[in-house]
Amino acid sequence: MERNTRQRSAIRDALERAARPLLPAEVLEAAQAEVPGLSIATVYRNLKTLVEEGELRPVNLPGENPRFEVAGHRHHHHFQCTRCQRVFDVHACPGDLSRLAPAGFTVEDHDLTLYGRCGDCGAHRGAAAAA
Repeated sequence: MERNTRQRSAIRDALERAARPLLPAEVLEAAQAEVPGLSIATVYRNLKTLVEEGELRPVNLPGENPRFEVAGHRHHHHFQCTRCQRVFDVHACPGDLSRLAPAGFTVEDHDLTLYGRCGDCGAHRGAAAAA
């Protein structure tokens, strides 16, 4: 049981350190710094448990495998880099989008994903253009 607790703690710590949604493979890589023998099956099993317990939440982007982030963030959106595919939190919101819904429809929730280049990849593009 101690091994599971250590593994779960390493997974949770990896997500907290990242401060952005991670794919299971990214969680594995980050958590292996604390638990070198950690396997992808163990990561998936613990991610499922942590979601069920309300400690993590899945981030589902169209056409992508789910990523996971620490639960408890207030309402936010996401940005996905089109070059490196990493996903980042966007702590801003356009607000009430009900004006975009057809007449007579009621908006109950919304999810917004921005796409473009992250700071690292945008800087890389500028360096390549200068060369």
